[in-house]
Amino acid sequence: MKNWKKCAAIIAVIALLVIFCLPMYFALKGDFSQKEFMASLFTVMFVAVMCYVILMLFKYLNKKKDGQEKSSMIKNVIFDVGLVLVEFNWQDYLDSFGFDEEKRERIAKATFQSPVWDERDRGLYDEETYVRQCQELAPEYAKDIAAVMKDTPKTVRRMPYAETWTKYLKSQGYQLYVLSNYSRYMLDRTKKEMPFLKYMDGTVFSCDVKQLKPEADIYQTLLDKFGLKAEECVFIDDRPVNCEGAQEAGIHTICFKSFKQAAAELETLGVK
Repeated sequence: MKNWKKCAAIIAVIALLVIFCLPMYFALKGDFSQKEFMASLFTVMFVAVMCYVILMLFKYLNKKKDGQEKSSMIKNVIFDVGLVLVEFNWQDYLDSFGFDEEKRERIAKATFQSPVWDERDRGLYDEETYVRQCQELAPEYAKDIAAVMKDTPKTVRRMPYAETWTKYLKSQGYQLYVLSNYSRYMLDRTKKEMPFLKYMDGTVFSCDVKQLKPEADIYQTLLDKFGLKAEECVFIDDRPVNCEGAQEAGIHTICFKSFKQAAAELETLGVK
């Protein structure tokens, strides 16, 4: 097949050279007529235009073919949980305590906006240790911080589309997985808000593997645990940095902004 294409290309190049040389040929002939010269000139112009059109058509068809081949590779859809399949509204939750503005800001920075909150998802220590670490960041509000941390599961509510979306994708034959940073304390108390878990073929929660996104290890853990090929997976996460980590592992990504936007981007990958 490759030899056939090579021969055809050589013949085409020779034919084009002959056609482009026609005006010169007629110009050098002693008995050429203006009619012959103009005919050959228009032939050259026509062939040039047609070559351009054929080239553009070839590029378009190749691009479409590449897109179809790329989309046909997607077999696995991997979901983050927080702010993708469940709501995580810590702002309204913190407002419910009625703290004054300064106090609220200090407590927010000691809890939800602190490095301790992220490390809590790694699950190396028990909940009491993480609460104590938060209290050390604002010791004057230790009692209030304990109260805030105790009811943090209240920040999580299921998204109205989550179960329908995952059920539909499962019915279309896709394998579904969860890859999420999640603390043991929160996970044990919010699973009731995750009815979509029954459609998952597997889950990797950070607290179970003691790894965090966007660290490279956690993406490889998911791939290895379930025998997945990176190029056959698409990962949906609301944080760009987590998507970048997945991309470095060779996984297709969608940075989640809304259900409509994510569903549309899945369609561009052929996931319908």
